[in-house]
Amino acid sequence: MSQSFQRIAVIDIGKTNAKVVLVDGMTGTELAVRKSANTVIPGPPYPHFDVEALWAFLLGSLREFAAGPGFDALSITTHGASAALLNDDGSLAMPVLDYEHLYPHETTEAYGKLRPDFSETFSPALTGGLNVGAQLHYQKTTFPDRFDKVATILTYPQYWAYRLTGVPANERTSLGCHTDLWHPFEGRYSDMVDTLDIRERMAPLRSAFDALGPIRPEVADAIGLNVPVPVYCGLHDSNASLLPHLVGFGSPCTVVSTGTWVICFGVGAKPHGLDPSRDTLVNVDANGHAVPSSRFMGGREWDLLTRDMAVVPMEEELTAAATVIDAGSMILPSVVKGTGPFPDSHVRWLNEPQTTAERLAAASLYEALMTQTCLDLIEAEGPIIVEGPFAANQLYLRALHTLTKRPVHASEASTGTAIGAALLTGITLDVKMRSIVDTLDGLDDYAREWQSRAGKN
Repeated sequence: MSQSFQRIAVIDIGKTNAKVVLVDGMTGTELAVRKSANTVIPGPPYPHFDVEALWAFLLGSLREFAAGPGFDALSITTHGASAALLNDDGSLAMPVLDYEHLYPHETTEAYGKLRPDFSETFSPALTGGLNVGAQLHYQKTTFPDRFDKVATILTYPQYWAYRLTGVPANERTSLGCHTDLWHPFEGRYSDMVDTLDIRERMAPLRSAFDALGPIRPEVADAIGLNVPVPVYCGLHDSNASLLPHLVGFGSPCTVVSTGTWVICFGVGAKPHGLDPSRDTLVNVDANGHAVPSSRFMGGREWDLLTRDMAVVPMEEELTAAATVIDAGSMILPSVVKGTGPFPDSHVRWLNEPQTTAERLAAASLYEALMTQTCLDLIEAEGPIIVEGPFAANQLYLRALHTLTKRPVHASEASTGTAIGAALLTGITLDVKMRSIVDTLDGLDDYAREWQSRAGKN
């Protein structure tokens, strides 16, 4: 059921920075933004997020927005791989651990023997605390006295919802974010919650779309609100970026979210070709459905390939692309070793060109070929929606359309996570799209040559 909120405040906590965004409920426009660094305190007892500094920032930003122009709903999105552990009184029993913290070898080795198989959770073994199960195992075994006092375990977006409403909850997009704790295709906890003996401590499951309650009176007074404002349960940030296109295109569809990472979501895809050694996994969308996914560090690779290069006109780059294709000038993976579908190979050129336009063209073709590989690994189907910086790269879009033989649409939205979180409130927004119709001659033969050489040093 659609709602008609005029303005929605969105709390958006990323690993590096936190934002509070005021979103227009009719257009999705960002009306105002406040930003703050997301500080990590080195310890004791371990590196952890400065949640009290974040709380002060959130209250201050919401106070400003409440004073003018106001907001009538609030939603939340945060990074994944974090959990909040509460005492009986609702305070933190242990600090919210920084997932980049690396544990002693013996701790990591012991957890490796406990964690479920990839075929159950579709969660690959990751470093540090990127698997939330590994965090909880570390906290339990290293600080047993403190862990014994834990009464409730919350996923991270819902921790902030709890501080605002007093209602404890867990939510599937964060549980399905390579935690080892969730069985994405069965929609239930994995056996890991029993192995860690935490099942009874997990907060009740709620939908990302649920209004958990109004902002607590004492918090509302601190913000300066004089009317009840509902707080929505919230979701993991990658799934916030996915949601606008899930609403617009349904299933099956493919969303290619581009930034530092290029993350490919195969909505409606099956997990037959997933390989944890090639950066494939399964996420869970806001509706609780399993979404096979794959990724590579496309944005980082683009920066490394094109650093210090001047921008050339699009027509010049398209002409250069024809030259690159005819000459078989190509970049072989991987520019960032240890990630993506070819983690063990290192970048090299074949028939390296010299002009800036041709090198830029080869870089765009490389990104498209890597994306196609990721899509093949997850057996993605349906129209392809590209969002983020690569949605402005016309050569990349044409190459992707040519390679996949599928409709490709470029999103013109610039507020991915904030729009996605705002949609949880029931508003309806139309994300503007640009359809790609042009193709590139000769690219199929070029792609076959690239594929025969990719991953071979």
